[in-house]
This record gives sequence, C-alpha cells and structure tokens, in this order.
Amino acid sequence: MRAVRFTAWKTFPTIEDVERPVPGPGEVLLKIAGAGACHSDVAIFEQFDESMGAQLAPSYTLGHENAGWIEELGEGVTGFEKGDAYLVYGPIGCGRCPACSRGQDTYCHNAATQPYLATGLGRDGGMAEYMTVPARNLVPLGDADPVDAAPLSDAGLTPYHAIKLALPKLAGGGKTALVIGLGGLGQLAVQILRTLTGATVIATDMKAEAMAEAERAGALTVPGGDDQVERIRELTGGQGVDAVFDFVGITPTIKTAQQVVRRQGRITVVGVAGGPTQWDFYSNPYEAELTNTYWGTIEELHEVAALYRSGQITPSVVRYSMDDALQAYHDLHDGKLSGRAVVTPHS
Repeated sequence: MRAVRFTAWKTFPTIEDVERPVPGPGEVLLKIAGAGACHSDVAIFEQFDESMGAQLAPSYTLGHENAGWIEELGEGVTGFEKGDAYLVYGPIGCGRCPACSRGQDTYCHNAATQPYLATGLGRDGGMAEYMTVPARNLVPLGDADPVDAAPLSDAGLTPYHAIKLALPKLAGGGKTALVIGLGGLGQLAVQILRTLTGATVIATDMKAEAMAEAERAGALTVPGGDDQVERIRELTGGQGVDAVFDFVGITPTIKTAQQVVRRQGRITVVGVAGGPTQWDFYSNPYEAELTNTYWGTIEELHEVAALYRSGQITPSVVRYSMDDALQAYHDLHDGKLSGRAVVTPHS
C-alpha cells in the first residue's frame, strides 16, 4: 500500500510503498477514508530535530487526524462490523494510569516511557491506505461522511476541549468570546461556541476570506491592525471579553488577548507557536486567567462526533488524492488552503 512517510529529521515526507499492517490483539485495521494534514506535521518534518527524543523520531507514516471504515479485527476484538465508519482518537497513553482511565491519554502519567505520542506522531498514522488502531480509540460516525469528519480528531477536538473548560466564564447572558486565528481550528471554534453558548462571538484574523467564513458562521469580525484592540473592546462596551481563545500563540496575539480580556476573564492559548509573553501584577486584568490546553479526551471526541452527525458543526475541507498528498503539505505550509487539507487514499 502507499503511505506518506516521515523518514528523516528536517526532511520533506515522501510517498512510499509499504506493507499493509496487520492488527494486533485489541486492534482493528481501518481502511482510511480521510486523513487530515495539520501544521503539527509540518513542524515535525521541518522544524524538529533529535532533541525531540525517540518518541517522534523517524521513520513512520504521518497523519493524526483520521477516519475510515472497519476492514479487519485483531485478536480479542468484538462489537465491530466490517464497513462501519469510525473517527480515530489519536493520543495513545499507557491505558492504566488515572489520566488514561478518564480517557485523557494526552496527560498520561507514564507518557515519558511510551514508545510514541499518538497515531501519526511516532506511530504509523493515517496518511496511508490502511492503518491499525486500538479498538478503544474508535468513535462511531454512523451514516455521516467519514472524509469530512477526519479533521475533527484534532481540529475539532482541540477547540472543543478548550471551550468546554472555559464554559463557566461564558454562562449567562451578555457574554462575549474572542477567537484569534481563523485557520481550521479557529473556524471550528466559532461554530462550537455558537452551538454550546449564547455568547457573542468575535473573531479576528489578517485574512479577509477567513473572516468572511467566520461571519457566515455567525461571528462578528475585527481585522488585525493598529486599532484591533480598541475595536474589540468597543464591541464589549469597553468591559473586555469574557473568554479569549488564541489559536496562533505568538507573542503579539497573546499580548492582544491580555489587552482585551476583562477582569476575571480567561485566556486560553491553544496555538503551539510558542511565543513568550509578559505576566506580572499589572499586565493582566485582575483575576484574569492565562492558561493553555492540549488536544482533548476521547469522551469529548464522542461529543464532537455527535455535533457533526447532527449537522451542528461542519468542517471546511479541501480533498486531495494520495497522488497529491505531498502537494497538500506544500499548500498547508504556503498558506494556500481555504479549509483543512484531507487526503483520501482510496479516491
């Protein structure tokens, strides 16, 4: 079968012919319907090096946003029918610690001793015709399209987790939420906020087309620029935003969040750009929280899938064949995508 392989640090991936995997005990073989291309993949093959450690070291198949159809069951697996569609929860922890028992594999207590971080992040992922998945990591999709569902594994789950943690700040009337950065995660964040809360959603980005998409989902938009902070605060009557979600994570965006959040509000930095910021007694409004999050739980992915099946959230997807899979990463890197790139190996 063909697969998109990460073969060496600081090396662009290649499409290679590899053996079709065989599911082990407790696993299933999934026929891939769609695999999302994520900026995390670009960081792996473009920015990371040996200092990242053995868990992410090459070589393996990329792709941590995956959905597909049951093809074969491994030893001891029951309750699945061939051809049924499932979404894949990517993180894989030890399965026995308190965090994993809650379905929170991202915060596995034994993460340092695990051989990999997730499917597509150290373990063979879904940028291939087939992949193996622990049966417990499958979330049913029913009759919903598994191709468009693929990005929900990360681009849907990550903002959903961040928003759920911030819901106490958005409970009640007259609340406001700000989404900074309108890529794949930010666009879904707008939809999720509109679905889960009654808050007024404000969205900001440098791209006019991204803001237009957010407006169609019900957000008020403010472009980046010298008057960005002033205009956002005007929309809140000068009080500031109750909850800010920064899907970029560079120093200027975090600073913007600190300037527009209200007293006792919450800033969640979701973007992994790693920008440093200043925090002292005077740099944040009183009792305003500044925190970060990472991915989400498998229980939350079930909830995200339920929103998708009911039509309450809809990922914007650009489909690529396996022949064009490498072009998907080029387009992602160059900022040419209007939606999430999804590779469809069997199209």
